[in-house]
Amino acid sequence: MMKYDVYAIGNALVDIEYHAEESKLNELSIEKGLMTLIDETKQNSLIRHLGDSHESMACGGSAANTIIAIAQMGGKTHFDCRVANDITGQFFADDLKQSGVYSKIDISSAPVGVTGKCLVFVTPDADRTMNTFLGVCTDLDHSDIDHDAIAHSQYAYIEGYLVTNDCTREAAIKVRRIAEDRKVKTALTLSDPNMVLYFREGLEAMIGDGVDLLFANEDEAFELAQTKDLDETVYALKKIAKTFAITRGKQGALVFDGEKTIEIVPHPVNAIDTLGAGDMFAGAFLYGLTQGMSYQEAGDLASLASSKIVTQYGPRLKASQTQALLTGFNTGN
Repeated sequence: MMKYDVYAIGNALVDIEYHAEESKLNELSIEKGLMTLIDETKQNSLIRHLGDSHESMACGGSAANTIIAIAQMGGKTHFDCRVANDITGQFFADDLKQSGVYSKIDISSAPVGVTGKCLVFVTPDADRTMNTFLGVCTDLDHSDIDHDAIAHSQYAYIEGYLVTNDCTREAAIKVRRIAEDRKVKTALTLSDPNMVLYFREGLEAMIGDGVDLLFANEDEAFELAQTKDLDETVYALKKIAKTFAITRGKQGALVFDGEKTIEIVPHPVNAIDTLGAGDMFAGAFLYGLTQGMSYQEAGDLASLASSKIVTQYGPRLKASQTQALLTGFNTGN
């Protein structure tokens, strides 16, 4: 019997969320709608300028949000990452543990440095813009990988943001290879259109000869396939992934189960914050698959879950909300 449903590796970031008008982003010279890597000096300058105006703070990063969603639903999860021995690192470790996620983080032996932070700006159109200083995340390497946890998991989930640094990219490739050797299914999320645009070669190395499950939003999928045609994109993704899910915002999602494509219907809502929507979709989808749901059922659950998270601020739901959502889905209410 598997010890974990899903193992994941990714950047350990504390998400600090702000509400901002588009004019504010222009004033701060921040490119709207994208994740931009910045240095510590730039991030500290932004934090000083913004003062105490942040709305929320939570342990995050793309894979962390996904793995927490699975844990909240009752799945067994393990997350490998790197934090520093600082207040932010302690906050991340505590929040992760309280969320029910297993990890090998030990703050007492964590390296000296700065734990990564992501400043998230949510505009009135519900779009999210991220400015990220990775800190010690860039030092994540093979020593952070728990081989045993991978071997005893149904899926090994890899965050696409790891592609930006040689060290982290090699760690991601190592995880995929370990999983393949142990006959563990591999899953990867493309994370952001910029990851595909600027780090295509690195992402292709992370994908290798192909993954079992690929997650992408429509923009990321189009960028990877180098076309704006959905049918051509589906054809291209079939060459690198046995199965995949393409999220399409208000149009729902498109899932390929290895044999056929499945249209996943959307749940119309009044979206106020899209931060974490893709991560939640991946989490609910992986939870569904690891609990024996079909791709249709897992897609329907993921669509419902991601529609709920965009109706509130922050990268994830409370555990009680996630449980209520799952109960309602299982009972048909």
